[in-house]
Amino acid sequence: MEAARQYNVHEAKTHFSRILEQVATGEEVVISKAGEPVAKVVPLRPKVRRTGRGSLAGRIRIAGDFDELPDDLADAFGVR
Repeated sequence: MEAARQYNVHEAKTHFSRILEQVATGEEVVISKAGEPVAKVVPLRPKVRRTGRGSLAGRIRIAGDFDELPDDLADAFGVR
């Protein structure tokens, strides 16, 4: 993996739009102050696109006793 590009604070302020373009294409950028890295600008993860209700049908399973609280937990929460 290629090392992240590094900018000092002054460069980052001057070239902020360019930095955002780089990040939008998947690059990571490090911002440094007095030569010490202090922040990393990384691309956001893409949103999960769901196809609607039932999109996970057949991919997950909920146990039959899902709503039953084990005795020790019920005692701990004073539910009994």
